[in-house]
Amino acid sequence: MTIDAQTESRADDVPALDADDREGRRSPSRILGALRPARYSGLLLLAVFVAFFSIRLPETFPTSSTITSIAGDQSVTLILALGLLVTLAVGQFDLSAAQNLGMSAVLCGALMVKQDLSPVLAVTITLLVGVSVGVVNAILVAGVGIDSLIATLGMSSVLLAVTSLVSNYQFVGPVPEGFQEIANAELLGLPVVAVYAIGLCFLVWYALEHSPVGRRAYAVGASPDAARLAGVRTVRYVAGSFVVTALFASVAGVLVTAKIGSVAPTLGPAYLLPSFAACFLATTQVKPGRFNVWGTVIAVVLLATGVKGLQLMGNQLWVTDLFNGLALLVAVGAAVLSGRRTRRRRRRAS
Repeated sequence: MTIDAQTESRADDVPALDADDREGRRSPSRILGALRPARYSGLLLLAVFVAFFSIRLPETFPTSSTITSIAGDQSVTLILALGLLVTLAVGQFDLSAAQNLGMSAVLCGALMVKQDLSPVLAVTITLLVGVSVGVVNAILVAGVGIDSLIATLGMSSVLLAVTSLVSNYQFVGPVPEGFQEIANAELLGLPVVAVYAIGLCFLVWYALEHSPVGRRAYAVGASPDAARLAGVRTVRYVAGSFVVTALFASVAGVLVTAKIGSVAPTLGPAYLLPSFAACFLATTQVKPGRFNVWGTVIAVVLLATGVKGLQLMGNQLWVTDLFNGLALLVAVGAAVLSGRRTRRRRRRAS
């Protein structure tokens, strides 16, 4: 995210005082403006989706099984998106994260099924390998100076080859039933994997929004040169972001292995588009112009609800990719247009 967008976001957070404000009064339009309903347009659109699909599919959509299915299916996507938020916050891209998820899922399953390792040892090795991918990305981007898009795109291809080598182009599984329980058990009526995702949301939200590390990360993403002149060690933040993203991707890979039991070697790329779409759609929600956790949660639920409703209506599987792709284009387009409108408004006011 550019410095203009983040600066505008901070400016939007502090509305200018008018005569009514100075006198302690607020007009209805001023109150509505302060609430900025556009920040929560995703929730309004979600309500429209729920109402539409509930009317069209009264027997299959408004059910507890649909809610449980969305929560379970999208938790992995949300965990991957949380990891991507970290690199996006510092102004970098990690295109290898989705394939890191796929490689971790296949590796974790293969270690248990083919090598007869215990789940604890298999998970430990998988997480170490996943994090090592982040370390290599960090060296390539922060150390060597390769553009993050190029470096992580190349890494994604390498991971795809490793995944094919480990799986031999075959499904890997089924993993032990006891291991599957770590993702398929229920807690408070929700799949436990959804509870993990919620817990990680609070962790990332606190780290990015309420800690010095998070504020410095956003500063690096807004303007690396300004952050460096202010004393922030930008290289460390860029490098660390790739390691964190890789850790989240490998955790998501382990959880998806436990959730589905048998892993396909083509699993990873399917998570790339929806996770990036959610991150960019988040820049239009809650805190416009900034990658943020709760906007990402809204985006993931919104996209998942739309896709689920379309699937229940009998649409083909390609509708999922079409829906996520259009959502990404609309989200980025809305963010760009919003930024232009804000800049014009500020120029007129100055």
